[in-house]
Amino acid sequence: MINHQAIITLAQKAREASRISARLSGNEKNALINRMAKRLVEKQNLLEIANKKDVEMAQEKGLSPAMIDRLVLNSGRIEGMAQALRDICQLPDPVGKIDGIRLRPNGLQVGQMAIPLGVILIIYESRPNVTSDAAGLCLKAGNSVILRGGSEAFYSNQAIVSVLHEVLEEFNLPKEIIAFIPSTERENIQILLDLNTTIDLVIPRGGEGLIRYVDEHSKIPVIKHYKGVCHLYVDREADVTMAMELLVNGKVSRPGVCNALETLLIHEEIAEKFLKLIEKDSRLNHVQFRGCPLTQHYFPRAGAATEEDYFTEYLDLTLSVKCVSSLTEAIDHIEKYGSNHTEVIVTNNLETAQ
Repeated sequence: MINHQAIITLAQKAREASRISARLSGNEKNALINRMAKRLVEKQNLLEIANKKDVEMAQEKGLSPAMIDRLVLNSGRIEGMAQALRDICQLPDPVGKIDGIRLRPNGLQVGQMAIPLGVILIIYESRPNVTSDAAGLCLKAGNSVILRGGSEAFYSNQAIVSVLHEVLEEFNLPKEIIAFIPSTERENIQILLDLNTTIDLVIPRGGEGLIRYVDEHSKIPVIKHYKGVCHLYVDREADVTMAMELLVNGKVSRPGVCNALETLLIHEEIAEKFLKLIEKDSRLNHVQFRGCPLTQHYFPRAGAATEEDYFTEYLDLTLSVKCVSSLTEAIDHIEKYGSNHTEVIVTNNLETAQ
């Protein structure tokens, strides 16, 4: 366990490093981030060895297949992490951008300039790709970042940060531009959340419990989003083939991510037709369905959905289903049970889509 003073010292060094990061030019930041992308691919073997430890520990703990899938790093996902960094390089440099310039009556020109925030603390769980994503985004905006990952991906996160630190050293920059807390003790979170004179912003990313804890205990401003109860609404004027592909992709491809589909809404006029398609599609054989009475009537495989089901972010191969009589009822359902994360409509009617 890293002690209290060591955490404070690390945060202070991140503060000092943020001043260096803020002075980097757009070209310098892009060169740095591109080099990090290249080095991640070069160090694939190191990352996979570290990741294997996390996956084995997750299996021993009995985590669900969907949760274990969130942890896994393979060649495709490591390349995806690298590509995400390359994509960050393609974004315009936000630092120094001036908006809203206006001329005052006394001849003074006034505008708003975008500047770095300073030190950003990111507290997150499970997915190791968040480590490189967060580092790249914070660096692009001229900040330093303190990363505090979860216990499930500890060895993977540590390995990723070691690769990023190699690049910072290559560029003669302090490694505290991307600071990492080498411990998963819960007490460390509270120590960090008290450092409101050193850290400028905290972003929690993970389960609802973690995010509520950060929101309730932080002395630092928080950007938060509690969970992802995401909906797919299949309208009566939908292309059902398209709707099926969106349903399969949204629920089956990676059920453990925050924008995975959790609730399917179907217009009553096409409910029988669409539910029969679901019944025949082998790609959905492992999905557990929980539905309203009309869903169960057309699709007997579905269990009964409770009120709590429609509020639930399953992060697994479980899906709530409800048949609705109108677009208005679909919207009302989403507003009541949703979390303002990701909502999808399938319809051929532009006015309905709008």
